[in-house]
Formats: sequence, C-alpha cells, structure tokens
Amino acid sequence: MGLTPSTASSVISLHINGEKHQLCVDHRTSLLDVLRENVGLTGTKKGCDQGACGACTVLLDGVRINSCLALAVQYDDREITTIEGVDHPLQEAFVRHDGFQCGYCTPGQICSAIGMLAEHKGGAPSAATEHLSESDGELSDAEIRERMSGNLCRCGAYNGIVAAIGEVAR
Repeated sequence: MGLTPSTASSVISLHINGEKHQLCVDHRTSLLDVLRENVGLTGTKKGCDQGACGACTVLLDGVRINSCLALAVQYDDREITTIEGVDHPLQEAFVRHDGFQCGYCTPGQICSAIGMLAEHKGGAPSAATEHLSESDGELSDAEIRERMSGNLCRCGAYNGIVAAIGEVAR
C-alpha cells in the first residue's frame, strides 16, 4: 500500500527503536498490529488482544503501555521501544534466574519491568508500598509482584522473573 491516505487512514511517523518509519495506517489499527505486520517487529507478542496479559507491552517515551489497546495513529512522532530495541541488564538477569520457560511472555515482561523500574525510581507508589513517603526505597519481592501484576506468564516462571528484577533493582 502506498503512502496516500484514504478516508479511513492516515500517514504517520513512528520512531521505533531509534528508526523513523513513515506508514499509511487504517485509523482502527492497533499499535501491536502495526509493529508486527507493517514494520516486521514480531518480538512483541499478541496474547489476549484485550490488555489483560501484558505480552504486548512496549515502551512509549519510556513508559510501558499495552500496544494491543493503543491505536497506532495516537502515537505519531512518538518514541516507541520494542524488545528488539532493548539493551538492558534485565535480559541477562532473566537468563540467570530462569525468568522464562516458553519465552512467549518474556518480551512483554522485560519491557514492563524496564518501565516499572523507571516508575519506581520516579517515586510512583504501588498498592504494596508500605509507606508512601518512602516509595523510592528498595523494591521488595511483594512490591515487584504487585507492580508486575499486569503481566501474566502461563508457564509460571514468576519466581525467576521476580528474582531477575530484584537483582537488577538492587
């Protein structure tokens, strides 16, 4: 398809993993589908397609989002980071702590954990934060579990995921 928009599409520029992509997309197309089908970045996974599992988590200007719930046209000229653009100590920590089994959820888990660590560093509390005035303190395992609760792992590798995040956080 060329870059001439129809009445139900727009030409947008997405900055993905440091590269600019100019695309003509239907207004109803999710960011997840554009990443996978138009750009060819298949690391971001389609799990539930309802925002409940976190397999599609990417970073938008450093903030974690569920790309299956985001319309691509909303993010014209924004910076998007997918697992293909990640170079973070969490990746090696996931391997060391067996933070994955089948690996399907791992890209979303890692992107979500990067966003979560930034949220914590910025002082954002969670439901497990004991003292709101100390929300920038060390992350306990309970705090990590709460903050990562939007990301599901069907294989049950949660202990390894928590250990990996805890290692990098500490």
